[in-house]
Amino acid sequence: MTIRLAARASALVLCTALAASFALPAQASSISTVRPKAETAPLYDDEAGGDANADDPAIWRNTADPGRSLVVATAKQGGLRVYDLDAHQVQSLPAPAGPGADDAPGRFNNVDLVQGLRLAAGPADVAVVSDRGNDRLRVYRIDRDRPGGPLTDITDPDARPVFSADQAEINEQKTAYGLATWTDRRTGRSYAMVSQRNRTRIALLELLPTPAGTVGYRQVRTLDLPASFRLPNGASWAPCGEPGELPQVEGMVVDPADGTLYAGQEDVGIWRIDAGLTGTPKLIDKVREYGVPGTYDPETEECTPGADPGYGGKRLTADVEGLTLVTEADGDGYLLASSQGDDTFVAYDRERDDHNEFEGAFRITGASAALDGSEVCDGAAALNAPLGARYPNGLMVVQDGQETPGDGDREATGFKFVDLGEVLKVIG
Repeated sequence: MTIRLAARASALVLCTALAASFALPAQASSISTVRPKAETAPLYDDEAGGDANADDPAIWRNTADPGRSLVVATAKQGGLRVYDLDAHQVQSLPAPAGPGADDAPGRFNNVDLVQGLRLAAGPADVAVVSDRGNDRLRVYRIDRDRPGGPLTDITDPDARPVFSADQAEINEQKTAYGLATWTDRRTGRSYAMVSQRNRTRIALLELLPTPAGTVGYRQVRTLDLPASFRLPNGASWAPCGEPGELPQVEGMVVDPADGTLYAGQEDVGIWRIDAGLTGTPKLIDKVREYGVPGTYDPETEECTPGADPGYGGKRLTADVEGLTLVTEADGDGYLLASSQGDDTFVAYDRERDDHNEFEGAFRITGASAALDGSEVCDGAAALNAPLGARYPNGLMVVQDGQETPGDGDREATGFKFVDLGEVLKVIG
């Protein structure tokens, strides 16, 4: 994630060192830029700020009144935030506490939406959240004009941990991490794809509405991506990191047209997988650091990179983070990926028949002294549909991992709102 303490410090140091040493493509110095139109108020990851840390957004379109659509976003231990299209907060929901004083507290990592989930009282739009602290999914019904706020928690109280056998395992925090939702058009059933923190595992969970109006889930199957890789020179390589931690997945998105899951293995690259977690995953692009050896120092909790053998990609600088789709009615469109290590976004062709070929890249830079750009971006979401007068060409929302706080030296994060039309101009 954007702010990683000791557990992920090694990967950040490796990424920083390599980003400085790699010869980037000629386009890097003249890469296209877009500017945000609005930003949320800063979130502060300290006691005074409620331990809130911006992470991942999702865009909900109000079909009855698109100008009154919403952005639902995670704030880790700070829970959920809901914003209007002016980036003003309209609701804040806390993450649930752990079951005991010494247990891990709730920590909301990623969020995605399901439209028309078949609840007991009828279809409804819902937000699905990965609670990394409690190793569970949480589900919130969206009612735009409900008194008290548009989101209502409808999680089945009997929902079980996603990956852990008991509370002791939950406290180790190898828990629910990245998340993407998907509705199978053939069956009408809705699912959540959930990755496991510090592991390569992805789980397919079917969302199960109950007669009581709540929503639970059941595990259908899991898939483990590789943790080490055979290089062309015959050597075996694994990303450098703290002992016992495997190269995890976070950013994920499913193409609704054909059920293709795109999954970002942060220090490796982007995988293309059948959303049913069947078949053989295909690595469609690699990070520049792919294949570079690293030596971990337990005293400094840092990695020292070795010589680059030249097996990495040309577009992405680790970490691969937020993935989102720009869909078009004719089946065309783009897969967008946050290249966190160099503060860019990379666009690939959405169509598998075109081999998800590279289409372009861009940065989100400051619009003014008061409205800065996006750096070390985690989550991203795009919606290619009119959203009232403010965003007639659609909207892209991205996390900013280094928000200008305007409040002393406190570290801050937030979200930037970008006209999707401007993005499409620079990559189209």
